[in-house]
Amino acid sequence: QVQLVESGGGSVQPGGSLKLSCVASGFTLEHYAVGWFRQGPENIRDAVSCISSSEGRTYYVGSVKGRFTISRDKAKNTVYLQMNSLKPEDTAVYYCAAVGKSLCEGPYDYWGQGTQVTVSS
Repeated sequence: QVQLVESGGGSVQPGGSLKLSCVASGFTLEHYAVGWFRQGPENIRDAVSCISSSEGRTYYVGSVKGRFTISRDKAKNTVYLQMNSLKPEDTAVYYCAAVGKSLCEGPYDYWGQGTQVTVSS
């Protein structure tokens, strides 16, 4: 079976941190670019970050630059999203997705089920 599974979500106060994991099974992420997306109260799925498969270049939406870090562990077939200095507007369901290209380009081939992140006081 081909599958992506996210984990690491939860509830945290503003200024707190969470680390999300995206684990692939049934295929290897070595030749896939992997992106993180989020779907908030407006029910719109927006891109947050992406890491390429070739040179490992990283990309971030402006609202998370300096706060979020995406990384890859090839041995564990896993991509992470470290989230620091969290804000209430970061509250959303976070999804990871993989595309069989070296660059962060769609359409994405595989999607995870999502993990909830809630930031509130």
